[in-house]
Amino acid sequence: MGRASLSVKGTADLIGKLKRNANLDDVKHTVMMNGAEMHANMMRDSPVDTGFLKRSIKIKSLDNGFTVRVTPTADYAPYLIYGTRFMYARDFFRPNYYEQRKKFLSDLNRLMK
Repeated sequence: MGRASLSVKGTADLIGKLKRNANLDDVKHTVMMNGAEMHANMMRDSPVDTGFLKRSIKIKSLDNGFTVRVTPTADYAPYLIYGTRFMYARDFFRPNYYEQRKKFLSDLNRLMK
């Protein structure tokens, strides 16, 4: 399955402002809280037949706490996300990702003020 990613342009300015206005532990906490929230929302919205898909959604902290990866690991997850010619999509991934991305950027902006 392809990975969704979020990139922030002007990271040097962002890091400088964060260092002046926020403790880096606050940034790590914001990253983890947003990752945990996205994980919970994906689990809530995942279609359930046997529960395997829901249990396959994993959360992992990387880069010393500055990155969180939320990944559905069930082999059939992409078929549910994108659908097939025989089955309509039951996307539990992208709507949660896009909603959480907005909240995460808002939380980072609040830290910089």
